[in-house]
Amino acid sequence: MAPKSVDTIIEQLHNEIPEVEILATEVIARMIRIAKKLDVELGALHKQYGLKKGEFDVIATLRRAGKPYQLTPTELLNSLLLTSGAMTNRLDRLEGKGLIKRTHSQSDRRSIIVELTKCGYQLFDEMFDENIELQKRLVSSVENKEQLNHLLKSWEI
Repeated sequence: MAPKSVDTIIEQLHNEIPEVEILATEVIARMIRIAKKLDVELGALHKQYGLKKGEFDVIATLRRAGKPYQLTPTELLNSLLLTSGAMTNRLDRLEGKGLIKRTHSQSDRRSIIVELTKCGYQLFDEMFDENIELQKRLVSSVENKEQLNHLLKSWEI
């Protein structure tokens, strides 16, 4: 059975419980549907390069950090809003693929540094343009992108 459109779901709710204002439900339902669609599309691109979306996010975060493309696991956690367990799993997979390496900090041996390897740098740069073009295509039907961006930014949690 195909999922019902948000309009149908909202109409059904309104018919059954007309006294409740459900605009927030409608907004959130639409955003969830959009997020799922974006995840599927971006995930398919990342998979072509042997990555999961979360793995791409880590190498992208390291790449945008600038030379020497290093961050601590805590800095990565804060940037990506992950739990330490989820971050460890991603780092293990990326290290196994040769895309990052973990070393002890020279200034504090208790601290770990995560660094993008040459292979990781090259993979990111190889897929970056394609990733940007996909994102442009995904928002191409939006008429007022700047207005939408402003609205989302004002709501960002």
